[in-house]
Amino acid sequence: MQLRPFLLVHPNILPEFTDCNQSNPNCVVVGDAAEHFSFENMNKAFKIFIKSENPVLISMGKGRYYKENDELVMDLGGFTAALEYATGAEAKIIGKPSPEFFMDALKDMGVNPKEAVMVGDDIISDVRAAQECGLKGVLVKTGKFRPADMENPNVKPDAIVDNLSCFADML
Repeated sequence: MQLRPFLLVHPNILPEFTDCNQSNPNCVVVGDAAEHFSFENMNKAFKIFIKSENPVLISMGKGRYYKENDELVMDLGGFTAALEYATGAEAKIIGKPSPEFFMDALKDMGVNPKEAVMVGDDIISDVRAAQECGLKGVLVKTGKFRPADMENPNVKPDAIVDNLSCFADML
């Protein structure tokens, strides 16, 4: 099936999709649209999805929030979840925390998962996702890290460091 996307992404990345046929969309691609995640755009994505015969929902990630200008802001995971709920579909995740994201990166570098470490500030999308792929997962207390992250009963980081310098010292 030839996919023709409706792009629910930030206008700054639209040039990356110039080679894609976007006429009569039959799939929805959700990316980091920031302030462009409006009701109007979300509803347009919903309508395209509902009208398509074999619709596909693709999301560039499933993060809950990220840090911007010293404050936490909602990430695309919530918008993806809203479209999943409204349409009854399950999104194909092509970024974190997708296992393919990690495994493709390791393959490109020629590295075995057991030889790799993911250092990140997200207990779910960085640490747990990496561990599920066989990598070590190190939680760093910078960026969007919150102390409550260390109390997640479902994820036990292989290490917790205050910052990247501390991680470098561990090596």
